[in-house]
Amino acid sequence: MTDKLRFAVFGNPIKHSRSPLIHAAFAKQCNVPLEYRALRVELGDFERAVTAFFDAGGSGLNITVPFKEQAAALAAELTPRAARATAVNTLWRDADGVLHGDTTDGVGLVRDMVANLGWRVQGMRVLIVGAGGAVRGVLEPMMRELPDSVHIVNRTVERAETLAREFGVLGKVTAGGYETLTDRQFDLVINASSAGLQGEGPTLPAGILSERCCCYDLLYAAEPTLFMRWAAHNAAWAVSDGLGMLVEQAAEAFYVWHRQRPETQPVVQQLRGVLAAAA
Repeated sequence: MTDKLRFAVFGNPIKHSRSPLIHAAFAKQCNVPLEYRALRVELGDFERAVTAFFDAGGSGLNITVPFKEQAAALAAELTPRAARATAVNTLWRDADGVLHGDTTDGVGLVRDMVANLGWRVQGMRVLIVGAGGAVRGVLEPMMRELPDSVHIVNRTVERAETLAREFGVLGKVTAGGYETLTDRQFDLVINASSAGLQGEGPTLPAGILSERCCCYDLLYAAEPTLFMRWAAHNAAWAVSDGLGMLVEQAAEAFYVWHRQRPETQPVVQQLRGVLAAAA
Protein backbone atom coordinates (compact mmCIF):
# COMPACT_ATOMS: atom_id res chain seq x y z
CA MET A 1 0.00 0.00 0.00
CA THR A 2 1.36 3.44 -0.93
CA ASP A 3 2.16 5.69 2.03
CA LYS A 4 0.08 8.81 2.03
CA LEU A 5 1.73 12.21 1.81
CA ARG A 6 0.88 14.39 4.81
CA PHE A 7 -0.44 17.93 4.39
CA ALA A 8 -2.28 20.34 6.66
CA VAL A 9 -3.55 23.88 7.02
CA PHE A 10 -2.49 25.84 10.10
CA GLY A 11 -4.66 28.64 11.44
CA ASN A 12 -6.44 30.06 14.46
CA PRO A 13 -9.40 29.72 14.29
CA ILE A 14 -9.51 26.79 11.87
CA LYS A 15 -12.69 24.85 12.71
CA HIS A 16 -14.62 25.85 9.60
CA SER A 17 -11.78 25.43 7.08
CA ARG A 18 -12.84 23.88 3.77
CA SER A 19 -9.26 23.07 2.76
CA PRO A 20 -9.37 19.36 3.75
CA LEU A 21 -12.43 18.82 1.56
CA ILE A 22 -10.89 20.75 -1.35
CA HIS A 23 -7.55 18.95 -1.30
CA ALA A 24 -9.22 15.56 -0.87
CA ALA A 25 -11.23 16.27 -4.02
CA PHE A 26 -8.10 17.37 -5.91
CA ALA A 27 -6.20 14.28 -4.74
CA LYS A 28 -8.97 12.00 -5.96
CA GLN A 29 -8.98 13.71 -9.37
CA CYS A 30 -5.22 13.48 -9.77
CA ASN A 31 -4.72 10.10 -8.10
CA VAL A 32 -2.38 11.53 -5.46
CA PRO A 33 -2.33 9.58 -2.17
CA LEU A 34 -2.48 12.14 0.61
CA GLU A 35 -4.05 13.05 3.90
CA TYR A 36 -4.86 16.67 4.67
CA ARG A 37 -5.90 18.00 8.07
CA ALA A 38 -6.98 21.35 9.49
CA LEU A 39 -4.93 22.07 12.62
CA ARG A 40 -5.40 24.86 15.15
CA VAL A 41 -2.10 26.41 16.22
CA GLU A 42 -1.78 28.55 19.32
CA LEU A 43 -0.77 32.13 18.64
CA GLY A 44 2.68 31.85 20.21
CA ASP A 45 3.44 28.38 18.89
CA PHE A 46 3.58 28.83 15.11
CA GLU A 47 7.30 28.41 14.46
CA ARG A 48 7.59 25.34 16.68
CA ALA A 49 4.50 23.77 15.11
CA VAL A 50 5.81 24.27 11.56
CA THR A 51 9.21 22.81 12.41
CA ALA A 52 7.64 19.84 14.20
CA PHE A 53 5.30 19.14 11.29
CA PHE A 54 8.10 18.92 8.73
CA ASP A 55 10.48 17.12 11.11
CA ALA A 56 7.80 14.44 11.49
CA GLY A 57 7.69 13.89 7.73
CA GLY A 58 5.04 16.39 6.66
CA SER A 59 5.06 17.27 2.97
CA GLY A 60 3.40 20.69 2.84
CA LEU A 61 1.43 23.28 4.76
CA ASN A 62 -1.16 25.84 3.91
CA ILE A 63 -1.22 28.85 6.22
CA THR A 64 -4.24 30.98 7.00
CA VAL A 65 -5.14 33.78 9.42
CA PRO A 66 -3.30 35.00 11.44
CA PHE A 67 0.01 33.38 10.50
CA LYS A 68 0.72 34.40 6.89
CA GLU A 69 3.25 37.11 7.73
CA GLN A 70 4.97 34.85 10.27
CA ALA A 71 5.21 32.16 7.61
CA ALA A 72 6.91 34.61 5.26
CA ALA A 73 9.45 35.49 7.93
CA LEU A 74 10.07 31.82 8.74
CA ALA A 75 10.66 30.59 5.17
CA ALA A 76 14.29 30.64 4.03
CA GLU A 77 13.35 30.95 0.36
CA LEU A 78 10.38 32.95 -0.96
CA THR A 79 8.95 33.06 -4.46
CA PRO A 80 9.06 36.57 -5.96
CA ARG A 81 5.31 37.03 -5.48
CA ALA A 82 5.55 35.96 -1.82
CA ALA A 83 8.54 38.24 -1.21
CA ARG A 84 6.62 41.24 -2.52
CA ALA A 85 3.51 40.32 -0.54
CA THR A 86 5.53 39.55 2.63
CA ALA A 87 2.81 36.96 3.25
CA VAL A 88 2.85 33.21 2.66
CA ASN A 89 0.02 30.68 2.49
CA THR A 90 1.98 27.69 1.13
CA LEU A 91 5.06 26.07 2.68
CA TRP A 92 7.22 23.09 1.74
CA ARG A 93 10.69 21.74 2.45
CA ASP A 94 13.06 20.66 -0.29
CA ALA A 95 15.40 17.65 -0.16
CA ASP A 96 18.08 19.77 1.49
CA GLY A 97 15.75 20.77 4.30
CA VAL A 98 15.27 24.35 3.08
CA LEU A 99 11.83 25.79 3.89
CA HIS A 100 10.18 27.46 0.88
CA GLY A 101 7.21 29.83 0.92
CA ASP A 102 4.75 30.99 -1.72
CA THR A 103 1.49 32.92 -1.85
CA THR A 104 -1.31 31.70 -4.12
CA ASP A 105 -4.14 34.02 -3.00
CA GLY A 106 -3.72 36.64 -5.73
CA VAL A 107 -3.39 34.08 -8.48
CA GLY A 108 -6.55 32.43 -7.19
CA LEU A 109 -8.50 35.69 -7.22
CA VAL A 110 -7.42 36.70 -10.72
CA ARG A 111 -8.03 33.22 -12.12
CA ASP A 112 -11.53 33.14 -10.67
CA MET A 113 -12.45 36.58 -11.98
CA VAL A 114 -10.88 36.25 -15.44
CA ALA A 115 -10.98 32.55 -16.31
CA ASN A 116 -14.09 31.43 -14.44
CA LEU A 117 -16.32 34.50 -14.36
CA GLY A 118 -15.15 36.05 -17.64
CA TRP A 119 -14.51 39.47 -16.11
CA ARG A 120 -11.85 41.87 -17.36
CA VAL A 121 -9.18 43.49 -15.24
CA GLN A 122 -7.12 44.97 -18.05
CA GLY A 123 -7.92 48.66 -18.52
CA MET A 124 -10.40 48.70 -15.64
CA ARG A 125 -10.64 51.26 -12.85
CA VAL A 126 -10.34 49.04 -9.77
CA LEU A 127 -11.40 49.85 -6.22
CA ILE A 128 -10.15 47.66 -3.36
CA VAL A 129 -11.88 48.05 -0.01
CA GLY A 130 -9.55 47.10 2.85
CA ALA A 131 -5.80 47.10 3.34
CA GLY A 132 -5.05 43.97 5.34
CA GLY A 133 -3.04 40.87 4.55
CA ALA A 134 -5.51 39.69 1.94
CA VAL A 135 -4.95 42.83 -0.13
CA ARG A 136 -1.18 42.54 0.22
CA GLY A 137 -1.43 39.04 -1.22
CA VAL A 138 -3.53 39.94 -4.26
CA LEU A 139 -2.08 43.26 -5.41
CA GLU A 140 0.83 42.02 -7.52
CA PRO A 141 -1.22 39.50 -9.58
CA MET A 142 -3.88 42.18 -9.97
CA MET A 143 -1.34 44.69 -11.29
CA ARG A 144 0.06 42.10 -13.71
CA GLU A 145 -3.36 42.17 -15.42
CA LEU A 146 -2.71 45.84 -16.35
CA PRO A 147 -5.69 47.66 -14.86
CA ASP A 148 -6.07 51.33 -15.70
CA SER A 149 -5.70 52.14 -12.00
CA VAL A 150 -6.17 50.70 -8.53
CA HIS A 151 -7.48 52.77 -5.63
CA ILE A 152 -7.36 51.36 -2.09
CA VAL A 153 -9.60 52.67 0.68
CA ASN A 154 -9.37 51.72 4.31
CA ARG A 155 -10.55 53.04 7.66
CA THR A 156 -6.91 53.30 8.74
CA VAL A 157 -5.68 55.37 5.83
CA GLU A 158 -2.00 54.88 6.64
CA ARG A 159 -2.23 51.15 5.90
CA ALA A 160 -3.73 51.83 2.48
CA GLU A 161 -1.08 54.44 1.75
CA THR A 162 1.68 52.01 2.67
CA LEU A 163 0.36 49.48 0.15
CA ALA A 164 0.08 52.17 -2.53
CA ARG A 165 3.72 53.12 -2.03
CA GLU A 166 4.95 49.53 -2.07
CA PHE A 167 2.98 48.38 -5.10
CA GLY A 168 2.97 51.66 -7.03
CA VAL A 169 6.10 50.53 -8.85
CA LEU A 170 3.86 48.08 -10.73
CA GLY A 171 1.36 50.66 -12.01
CA LYS A 172 -1.00 53.39 -10.86
CA VAL A 173 -1.96 52.63 -7.26
CA THR A 174 -3.50 55.31 -5.06
CA ALA A 175 -4.98 55.23 -1.57
CA GLY A 176 -7.10 57.17 0.87
CA GLY A 177 -10.09 57.17 3.17
CA TYR A 178 -13.69 56.62 2.17
CA GLU A 179 -14.12 60.35 1.55
CA THR A 180 -11.88 60.00 -1.53
CA LEU A 181 -14.67 58.07 -3.28
CA THR A 182 -16.88 61.12 -3.72
CA ASP A 183 -17.71 61.75 -7.41
CA ARG A 184 -15.63 58.77 -8.58
CA GLN A 185 -16.67 55.65 -10.47
CA PHE A 186 -15.08 52.21 -10.79
CA ASP A 187 -15.41 49.26 -13.17
CA LEU A 188 -14.36 46.59 -10.65
CA VAL A 189 -14.89 46.73 -6.88
CA ILE A 190 -13.21 44.13 -4.66
CA ASN A 191 -14.28 43.90 -1.04
CA ALA A 192 -11.41 42.72 1.14
CA SER A 193 -12.67 44.38 4.30
CA SER A 194 -13.35 42.34 7.41
CA ALA A 195 -16.44 44.43 8.20
CA GLY A 196 -18.73 41.72 6.87
CA LEU A 197 -17.40 39.30 9.48
CA GLN A 198 -18.75 41.65 12.15
CA GLY A 199 -22.11 41.88 10.42
CA GLU A 200 -21.55 45.43 9.22
CA GLY A 201 -22.70 46.68 5.84
CA PRO A 202 -20.51 48.53 3.34
CA THR A 203 -19.84 52.24 3.86
CA LEU A 204 -19.54 52.97 0.15
CA PRO A 205 -21.33 55.71 -1.81
CA ALA A 206 -24.05 54.36 -4.08
CA GLY A 207 -22.75 56.18 -7.14
CA ILE A 208 -19.33 54.55 -7.42
CA LEU A 209 -20.42 51.72 -9.71
CA SER A 210 -19.93 52.29 -13.44
CA GLU A 211 -22.53 51.02 -15.89
CA ARG A 212 -20.89 47.59 -16.24
CA CYS A 213 -19.20 47.41 -12.86
CA CYS A 214 -18.39 43.96 -11.43
CA CYS A 215 -18.29 43.48 -7.66
CA TYR A 216 -16.33 40.70 -5.94
CA ASP A 217 -16.37 39.84 -2.23
CA LEU A 218 -13.45 37.84 -0.85
CA LEU A 219 -15.85 36.46 1.77
CA TYR A 220 -18.25 33.63 0.96
CA ALA A 221 -21.29 32.08 2.60
CA ALA A 222 -24.37 30.04 1.78
CA GLU A 223 -26.33 33.27 1.34
CA PRO A 224 -25.18 36.45 -0.45
CA THR A 225 -22.89 38.53 1.74
CA LEU A 226 -23.75 42.04 2.93
CA PHE A 227 -21.44 43.49 0.28
CA MET A 228 -23.01 41.36 -2.46
CA ARG A 229 -26.47 42.54 -1.44
CA TRP A 230 -25.26 46.14 -1.47
CA ALA A 231 -23.79 45.62 -4.95
CA ALA A 232 -26.98 44.07 -6.31
CA HIS A 233 -29.09 46.84 -4.77
CA ASN A 234 -26.91 49.40 -6.55
CA ALA A 235 -27.30 47.67 -9.92
CA ALA A 236 -23.87 46.08 -10.29
CA TRP A 237 -23.54 44.36 -13.67
CA ALA A 238 -22.15 41.18 -12.07
CA VAL A 239 -21.59 40.05 -8.48
CA SER A 240 -19.62 37.16 -6.98
CA ASP A 241 -18.44 35.88 -3.62
CA GLY A 242 -14.96 34.48 -2.95
CA LEU A 243 -15.65 30.75 -3.04
CA GLY A 244 -14.06 30.43 -6.47
CA MET A 245 -10.96 32.24 -5.21
CA LEU A 246 -10.76 29.82 -2.26
CA VAL A 247 -10.74 26.85 -4.61
CA GLU A 248 -8.42 28.45 -7.16
CA GLN A 249 -5.79 29.42 -4.58
CA ALA A 250 -5.94 25.85 -3.28
CA ALA A 251 -5.50 24.53 -6.82
CA GLU A 252 -2.41 26.70 -7.25
CA ALA A 253 -0.98 25.37 -3.97
CA PHE A 254 -1.77 21.82 -5.12
CA TYR A 255 0.15 22.55 -8.33
CA VAL A 256 3.11 23.96 -6.38
CA TRP A 257 3.32 20.74 -4.38
CA HIS A 258 2.40 18.09 -6.95
CA ARG A 259 2.92 19.71 -10.39
CA GLN A 260 -0.60 18.67 -11.35
CA ARG A 261 -3.38 21.18 -11.99
CA PRO A 262 -6.79 19.89 -10.87
CA GLU A 263 -10.17 20.85 -12.30
CA THR A 264 -11.67 23.46 -10.03
CA GLN A 265 -15.27 23.91 -11.12
CA PRO A 266 -16.54 20.52 -9.90
CA VAL A 267 -15.05 21.32 -6.50
CA VAL A 268 -16.68 24.77 -6.42
CA GLN A 269 -20.04 23.12 -7.11
CA GLN A 270 -19.40 20.50 -4.43
CA LEU A 271 -18.65 23.24 -1.91
CA ARG A 272 -21.79 25.16 -2.89
CA GLY A 273 -23.75 22.06 -2.02
CA VAL A 274 -21.99 21.67 1.30
CA LEU A 275 -22.64 25.31 2.21
CA ALA A 276 -26.29 25.07 1.21
CA ALA A 277 -26.79 21.90 3.26
CA ALA A 278 -25.23 23.50 6.32
CA ALA A 279 -27.29 26.69 6.09
